[in-house]
Amino acid sequence: MTDKIPFKDMCAMFDVTPRTLRYYEYIELLAPQREGRARFYGPREVARMKLILRGRRFGFSLEEIRQWLELYGREGTNAQSRAWVEMADRQLGALAQQQEELAAAIADLRQLRDEVAQKMGNDAAES
Repeated sequence: MTDKIPFKDMCAMFDVTPRTLRYYEYIELLAPQREGRARFYGPREVARMKLILRGRRFGFSLEEIRQWLELYGREGTNAQSRAWVEMADRQLGALAQQQEELAAAIADLRQLRDEVAQKMGNDAAES
């Protein structure tokens, strides 16, 4: 991989829109090199983008991700790792709660669907 990835190639590499990439720069998640109006991304930005997208997949907010990424520069790897474990524990709890709520919603919907389908069958038999 080259050390200078153009803006368009960075979008393609991570399957994100130009707007998304510009927004991540605006909120200081990414800091590409600039040459005139052109933006170029190096290995640091590629690594950060991987972490950002993974964090989003896990349900973390962009602000949480930004603060976590900044922690490395301020306090180093150990502090960042401790923060990651705390964030992961919180998110695992939230995801478990969502999973329970989804399971309950699925069960309710399935029961209602079965009741309506049964009623339709009875109505057809009575006609």
